[in-house]
Amino acid sequence: MLTGKQKRYLRSLAHNLQPIFQVGKGGVNDQLIRHIEEAIETRELIKISILNNCLEDRFEIGDELSKQSGAELVQVIGKTIVLYKESKDKKQIELPKSK
Repeated sequence: MLTGKQKRYLRSLAHNLQPIFQVGKGGVNDQLIRHIEEAIETRELIKISILNNCLEDRFEIGDELSKQSGAELVQVIGKTIVLYKESKDKKQIELPKSK
Protein backbone atom coordinates (compact mmCIF):
# COMPACT_ATOMS: atom_id res chain seq x y z
CA MET A 1 0.00 0.00 0.00
CA LEU A 2 1.35 3.39 -1.01
CA THR A 3 1.45 6.37 1.34
CA GLY A 4 0.28 9.83 0.31
CA LYS A 5 3.86 11.02 -0.02
CA GLN A 6 4.74 8.09 -2.29
CA LYS A 7 1.64 8.68 -4.44
CA ARG A 8 2.55 12.36 -4.85
CA TYR A 9 6.05 11.38 -5.90
CA LEU A 10 4.73 8.85 -8.44
CA ARG A 11 2.23 11.38 -9.82
CA SER A 12 5.09 13.81 -10.40
CA LEU A 13 7.04 11.12 -12.28
CA ALA A 14 3.97 10.14 -14.33
CA HIS A 15 3.26 13.73 -15.39
CA ASN A 16 5.53 13.54 -18.45
CA LEU A 17 4.58 9.98 -19.47
CA GLN A 18 2.40 9.22 -22.46
CA PRO A 19 -0.41 6.66 -22.12
CA ILE A 20 0.70 3.31 -23.57
CA PHE A 21 -2.67 1.51 -23.44
CA GLN A 22 -6.25 2.48 -24.19
CA VAL A 23 -9.47 1.09 -22.79
CA GLY A 24 -12.31 1.32 -25.30
CA LYS A 25 -15.83 0.01 -25.60
CA GLY A 26 -14.55 -3.55 -25.11
CA GLY A 27 -13.60 -2.61 -21.56
CA VAL A 28 -11.09 -4.58 -19.52
CA ASN A 29 -10.21 -8.03 -20.87
CA ASP A 30 -7.60 -10.73 -20.20
CA GLN A 31 -5.40 -9.71 -23.13
CA LEU A 32 -5.24 -6.09 -21.90
CA ILE A 33 -4.35 -7.27 -18.39
CA ARG A 34 -1.58 -9.52 -19.74
CA HIS A 35 -0.07 -6.64 -21.74
CA ILE A 36 -0.28 -4.30 -18.73
CA GLU A 37 1.47 -6.87 -16.52
CA GLU A 38 4.31 -7.20 -19.04
CA ALA A 39 4.68 -3.44 -19.52
CA ILE A 40 4.54 -2.63 -15.83
CA GLU A 41 7.27 -5.17 -15.08
CA THR A 42 9.68 -3.30 -17.37
CA ARG A 43 8.53 0.29 -16.73
CA GLU A 44 7.11 0.16 -13.16
CA LEU A 45 4.92 3.23 -13.82
CA ILE A 46 2.44 3.42 -16.70
CA LYS A 47 -0.44 5.55 -17.91
CA ILE A 48 -3.61 4.15 -19.47
CA SER A 49 -6.15 6.31 -21.26
CA ILE A 50 -9.88 5.67 -21.39
CA LEU A 51 -11.50 6.37 -24.72
CA ASN A 52 -14.77 8.29 -25.03
CA ASN A 53 -16.62 5.23 -26.33
CA CYS A 54 -15.95 3.32 -23.09
CA LEU A 55 -19.22 3.05 -21.16
CA GLU A 56 -17.80 1.88 -17.82
CA ASP A 57 -16.98 4.21 -14.92
CA ARG A 58 -13.34 5.35 -14.95
CA PHE A 59 -12.85 4.69 -11.23
CA GLU A 60 -14.21 1.15 -11.57
CA ILE A 61 -11.86 0.54 -14.51
CA GLY A 62 -8.93 1.81 -12.45
CA ASP A 63 -9.82 -0.49 -9.54
CA GLU A 64 -10.31 -3.47 -11.84
CA LEU A 65 -7.03 -2.91 -13.68
CA SER A 66 -5.07 -2.53 -10.44
CA LYS A 67 -6.59 -5.63 -8.84
CA GLN A 68 -6.22 -7.90 -11.86
CA SER A 69 -2.68 -6.78 -12.69
CA GLY A 70 -1.49 -6.71 -9.08
CA ALA A 71 -0.47 -3.07 -9.39
CA GLU A 72 -1.15 -0.05 -7.17
CA LEU A 73 -3.64 2.54 -8.41
CA VAL A 74 -1.77 5.83 -8.13
CA GLN A 75 -4.28 8.17 -9.72
CA VAL A 76 -7.38 8.49 -11.85
CA ILE A 77 -7.49 11.95 -13.36
CA GLY A 78 -9.84 12.79 -16.19
CA LYS A 79 -9.73 9.86 -18.58
CA THR A 80 -6.24 8.79 -17.52
CA ILE A 81 -5.24 6.06 -15.06
CA VAL A 82 -1.77 5.81 -13.51
CA LEU A 83 -0.58 2.41 -12.22
CA TYR A 84 2.59 1.47 -10.33
CA LYS A 85 4.14 -1.86 -9.45
CA GLU A 86 7.67 -2.43 -8.23
CA SER A 87 9.66 -4.45 -10.76
CA LYS A 88 11.27 -7.69 -9.65
CA ASP A 89 14.21 -7.52 -12.09
CA LYS A 90 14.43 -3.96 -13.44
CA LYS A 91 13.85 -1.72 -10.42
CA GLN A 92 14.26 1.92 -11.48
CA ILE A 93 12.03 3.98 -9.19
CA GLU A 94 13.13 4.56 -5.60
CA LEU A 95 10.09 5.54 -3.53
CA PRO A 96 10.46 8.02 -0.68
CA LYS A 97 10.43 6.37 2.71
CA SER A 98 7.33 6.78 4.84
CA LYS A 99 7.74 8.13 8.35
